[in-house]
Amino acid sequence: MSKSASASQADDLHKLRHSLAHVLAQAVTKLWPDTQITIGPPIEYGCYYDFLFAKPISDADFPAIEKEMRSIIHQGQTFRCDTLTPKEAIVYWKKQKQPFKVELVEDLVKNEGVKEVTHYVNIGPRREETFTDLCRGGHVENLREIPVDAFKLMTLAGAYWRGDEKREQLTRIYVAAFPKKEELDAYLLIQEEAKKRDHRKLGKELDLFCFSEIVGAGLPLWTPRGTLLRDLLDDYVWELRKAKGYNRVTIPHITKKELYETSGHWAKFKDDLFRIQTRDGHEFAMKPMNCPHHTQIFASRQRSYREMPQRYAETTMVYRDEQTGELHGLSRVRCITQDDAHVFCRPAQAKNEILAIWEIVDTFYATVGFGQLRVRLSLHDPDAFEKYLGTPAMWKHAEDELRSIAKERKADFFEAPGEAAFYGPKVDFIAKDAIGREWQVATIQLDINMPERFDLSCISESGEKERIVMIHAAIMGAIERFLSIFIEHHAGLFPLWVAPTQVGILPVAALHEDYAREIEQKLQAAGIRTKFFDHTESLGKRIREGETEKIPYLLVMGDNEVDAKSVTVRNVTTKKQVVVSVEEFVERTVGDVGERRLKASIG
Repeated sequence: MSKSASASQADDLHKLRHSLAHVLAQAVTKLWPDTQITIGPPIEYGCYYDFLFAKPISDADFPAIEKEMRSIIHQGQTFRCDTLTPKEAIVYWKKQKQPFKVELVEDLVKNEGVKEVTHYVNIGPRREETFTDLCRGGHVENLREIPVDAFKLMTLAGAYWRGDEKREQLTRIYVAAFPKKEELDAYLLIQEEAKKRDHRKLGKELDLFCFSEIVGAGLPLWTPRGTLLRDLLDDYVWELRKAKGYNRVTIPHITKKELYETSGHWAKFKDDLFRIQTRDGHEFAMKPMNCPHHTQIFASRQRSYREMPQRYAETTMVYRDEQTGELHGLSRVRCITQDDAHVFCRPAQAKNEILAIWEIVDTFYATVGFGQLRVRLSLHDPDAFEKYLGTPAMWKHAEDELRSIAKERKADFFEAPGEAAFYGPKVDFIAKDAIGREWQVATIQLDINMPERFDLSCISESGEKERIVMIHAAIMGAIERFLSIFIEHHAGLFPLWVAPTQVGILPVAALHEDYAREIEQKLQAAGIRTKFFDHTESLGKRIREGETEKIPYLLVMGDNEVDAKSVTVRNVTTKKQVVVSVEEFVERTVGDVGERRLKASIG
C-alpha cells in the first residue's frame, strides 16, 4: 500500500471515529437532556466523550445508549459547518447551559487569539437541527457511512475537567470503533484476552505486589516473590552492562532545587515534583530523574581524555506527583524504579557507546521473550523549537548521528518528529506483546544540552578543554511499567529462570514424603526455587493449585518414582508429562536456568 493510500485510510478512520463521538454525545443528551458536554476526541481504537451527568450512570445504561446511537446513524444525518465569532459562540453556549463549552471558547480567545470558531450542526432527515458541537471538523459526509455493527461502548471512567483534580469530576465513556465488524470482533477478542492477562489481577493472584490505602495510591509494595522477580531481571541488566564496562554509582533521593534549575527540569516540570521545605528555608525536591545527579559525579574532578568514556549505572527510585485519576496499577505510579545509566564521552566515542547499549537492549529483550523490536527515532518538532534546549545546529548533528546508527544497525525504524526529550533526540524501542499490543520499552537518548548547562568537559590530547556529550540509557526503563508489560506478555507463566517458584514438589501420599523431601533438598542445593505441596489435599487439587500459581514444573512422586529414583515431570506450560531420572531433571533444569532459556526443555 502506498503512503498516500495509507494516509487517506487513516484520515477516513479519524473522520469516522470523530463523527461517532458526536453521535455518542447526541444520544446521551437525548436520553439525559440536562447533561453537560465537554470534549470527545478520536483515540487509537475508537473515541471517547466526557460528560457531567446530573445523576450517575453505569454500564447497565450502555444498551440504551447504543440503541439510540444506531437510530441516529440510520437517520442518515449530515453535518453543517457554521462559523461564528467567539462572542456569538459564547452567547449560544450560555443559552444552552453548557458552561464547559463557554470555557473552551474563552480559552481559545485567551490562548490562541482566535477571531472565529466553528460549530458543526447535525442535520436530520427533515432538515431539522438535531445536535450542535464546538468542533474544528473532520467528519463523514453522512452518518450512514458509520457501520452500525462495528462499534461498541466499552467502559466508563472518571476524568477531571482539564486533567485538574481540583476541577469537576466527569464521566468518560469509551467507544471502540472500526470500519468493519470483523475488525471490531478481533479487537474485542484481544480485549477479552487482555482481561485475563491484566497485571493487576495476576499480581494479586501470584502474590507479586500490593497497594495500601494508608501508604498511598500509586505506591506499590513488593512481596518477597515480586521482589525476587524484579531483582532477577535487574541483575541480568547489570550483568549485561558490567560486560560493557559500566560502574555502579549511588545518589541521594532528594536535591536542592538549584540542581534542576541548572538542568532545565525545574522550569519545565516543577509542578510534577514532590517538593520539600527544610527547617532552614531551603527548597528541595524528591528526584524525578537521575541524570542531573550523575553529572555532578562526573564534574567532581577534572577528567582526562584517557579516562573517557565514564559509564555510570544505577537502579534507583524516582518520584513524580502524578494525579490520582491517572494512576493505573504498575503502569502509572508515583514511585518509579529506573535501571538508569549515563555515559559521559567524547563526541567521537558516542557512536560506539550507543551501539554497545543497542546490543544490550537486543540481547535483553530476546532473552525475556519479546524478539524483534521496532525502533522510533524521536526527533524535535521544527515548528515548536521553543520547547527544546540548545540550537538547531546542535539538534541536527545529534539527530543525524542517531539516524546513521539506525541505518547501520539495519533497524526497523521510523521517525517521529515532536517525540524527543526537551534536551535531546531519542532512540525508543517498541516491543510487541503476545496479543499484538505495542509498548515503548527501552530508550537511548543523545544529550547535547546537559553537558553545556553543567559545563562538562574533559582535557584533550592538546591540553585544552573539550566539551563532552552525554548518553542516557534505560533498558527496562521504569521497572514497574516494564513488569506490567512483562506479566501480561507471559500471562504470569514466566520463563523458568525468572519464575519466583520454579518447581513444585507433590508426593502422592504420606509414604512418599521422605523421598519427596530428598528431591527438594537436591534441587535447593542446586539453586532451584521450590515449593512443597504436602499430601493432606488430593493430588488433583494440588496440581490445580500449582498450575494456578503458574509454577513451571510440577514433580509428582508415587510408588513407581520412588522405586525407579525418578520423577514424573508435569510442564505447566505445555501440559505434557514425562518421567525422567532425578539426575537428568536436576542437570537439565540447572542448564535451562543458567542459559536463561525461554522454554523449559522437559515436557
